[in-house]
Amino acid sequence: MGVQPKIGSGDLLTVMWFVLCGFIHLFFEGYFSYNFRQMPSRQDLFGQLWKEYSLSDSRYQTQDAFVLCMETVTAVCWGPLSFVLAGLIMTQHPLRYPLQAIVSLGQLYGDVLYYATCLFDSSILGLEYSRPEAAIFWGYFVFCNAFWIVIPLLLLYHSLCASTKAFVALSAAEAKAKKA
Repeated sequence: MGVQPKIGSGDLLTVMWFVLCGFIHLFFEGYFSYNFRQMPSRQDLFGQLWKEYSLSDSRYQTQDAFVLCMETVTAVCWGPLSFVLAGLIMTQHPLRYPLQAIVSLGQLYGDVLYYATCLFDSSILGLEYSRPEAAIFWGYFVFCNAFWIVIPLLLLYHSLCASTKAFVALSAAEAKAKKA
């Protein structure tokens, strides 16, 4: 299987999404996982970006176990698989849809847990991790992470539709073969 000579705009956007995810997950979130102990003292670009983001979630500066585990799983699993998936889409490989469902569900699950632990800590324990400025909470915490709710949901739906279509076609071919 070679690279598609003409890729549709939907598939091209999906490839770009997974390449972006691969870089963010593997390098940016991987940076956090690798450097979590020294994060407050980091002066390089990624360290400064994490410090800026931690204005919306201070757990990134406190060696929080959930955040570290979630970011490590994301970096180790979803980062490399996002790059693999971009290649599978470009070559029209049949593993595209199962892997797309797995990665999308993993991203969705991680983000839902990320939001849920913060909501639990806020509503049950009275702990707040974000600065009080609305722009920081809604801009960084909600908006920046919402992409990993909305887009994976759409891609998961797309994968389920493609898988259903494939199984319907297989069932029809098997029924036709039995009649022959």
